[in-house]
Amino acid sequence: MYKGIKRVGDILISTIALLICWPLMLLIMLAIYIDSGKETVFKQDRIGKDGKVFKLYKFRSMVRNAEHTGSGVYSFKGDVRVTKVGKFIRTTSLDELPQLINVIKGDMSLIGPRPVLTYHPMKYDEYTQEQLKRFSVRPGITGWAQVNGRKTALWKDRIAYDIEYVENLSLWFDIKVFFKTIKTVLGLADNENIEKTAVFEEDEKSADGIS
Repeated sequence: MYKGIKRVGDILISTIALLICWPLMLLIMLAIYIDSGKETVFKQDRIGKDGKVFKLYKFRSMVRNAEHTGSGVYSFKGDVRVTKVGKFIRTTSLDELPQLINVIKGDMSLIGPRPVLTYHPMKYDEYTQEQLKRFSVRPGITGWAQVNGRKTALWKDRIAYDIEYVENLSLWFDIKVFFKTIKTVLGLADNENIEKTAVFEEDEKSADGIS
């Protein structure tokens, strides 16, 4: 029952957030365009609920076609491919704002396991039955793993946090993740690209989580 309520809440909150944030989002797009050219929004294949692949949206924080230069699809602390504007929006997590559209489309939820790359940390058919539990819910803009170490946590630990979230999914758990996310973002906790991780995204700026 809660999953249905959660979906309605996702749509309402994301719609309101977009209405409030669209002027800021336009300013970010303009800043990116002036700083490093067109293609202000970055799109990347991610694995969503039940293994379905979708296009994740983020504001571009690296030079265009960055995956074809330097370290390829890997980003790291001090990566020169990160633009001036990109450094700011990564630090503040503003690059994640376009994912509100993913939420409204039904690709994602506000809170849930971060959507992983199709090939990192492994392909979908390489996850164990236990690990596949993380794909039984919509992936989130933020999640339990992201407020427990962000990119500094090992992948096995991130997946364990994701499974814990799925097995204990509830309104109160989501509220807990929400407030811990606010604390994490405002405190810029674990926000450095310390380890080499798949980017494209960034990923995430690394390959998953709030950057």
